[in-house]
Amino acid sequence: MKRLFILLVFLLSFLGAQARETHLFAHRDTCDLYLDIYRPAEGSETTFRGLDKPTILHVFGGGFLVGTRNDPYILRWVNLLNQEGYTVVTMDYRLGMKNYKVEKGLAGLSKASNRFFLSQQIGVEDVFSAISYLEENQLVDTGNLVLAGNSAGAIVSLASAYAVANGQTKGLPEGFQFKGVMSFSGGIISTSGAPRLKRAACPILLFHGERDKAVAYDHLGALGRGLWGSSYLAKKLRQKGSPYTFYSIQNRGHDVAAYHTVLWEYEKAFLESLMLGTPQMADVILDNPDFPNRGDIRVRDIYNRD
Repeated sequence: MKRLFILLVFLLSFLGAQARETHLFAHRDTCDLYLDIYRPAEGSETTFRGLDKPTILHVFGGGFLVGTRNDPYILRWVNLLNQEGYTVVTMDYRLGMKNYKVEKGLAGLSKASNRFFLSQQIGVEDVFSAISYLEENQLVDTGNLVLAGNSAGAIVSLASAYAVANGQTKGLPEGFQFKGVMSFSGGIISTSGAPRLKRAACPILLFHGERDKAVAYDHLGALGRGLWGSSYLAKKLRQKGSPYTFYSIQNRGHDVAAYHTVLWEYEKAFLESLMLGTPQMADVILDNPDFPNRGDIRVRDIYNRD
């Protein structure tokens, strides 16, 4: 009886986030890609100080290996956003590491780094396709779009923001710009040195656990290959004069990737700053013992390898 009660509470926590619309936005050789649109709850406030709230496009995590656009914990966050008057779109993207076996030795690591980079780039391509579909079918205002992602999805989101800032916009509507990006435990993968910006990017919100052992907090790699995490990116964004807010979450690891609802007050402040046109450059240390602590999550935990 107790288990049934817990299950009912769990289900009710995200029942309000039922998909109103599902669309096939791209057909790839390997799969069809869908997106779901969740509209604001009836009676919710869809403006802030007379300004339209942006649509949130979310990219799920899972190490480019697993994950779905409608994971239950994501739907609880979607429901929260809907209650707050935001439209949310969740999307599929191709999982480049699925069924890929990492070989041992330096040669295997080199091949794997190429594969991770490819996974990131095809994710960016799929994000751009989703945005173009939304624009062509006038489903949301893509001129008022915030991209968000967690873990691998955050990597794709940040790489998408950098691509737009660097003029790599193939597949996007002409003149497209993100309103902003929200990253939960993300970074950027590169095989040719540290990520660079030709000009300032859109405002970026970075959350990262300073003990993260799955997605590098600062940098992991060698010889120009690797992953550059939130701490590194924040320093470079500041040097570039690009607006960002970086929340360094103390004594927490990769579990921050699932902090969507936990960190809502900080996300809300960021979204409101975007609407008001008052983004900032800020580095903030958060050390809250009440934040959930699910223990260390490492790369080998994601890929189930020794």
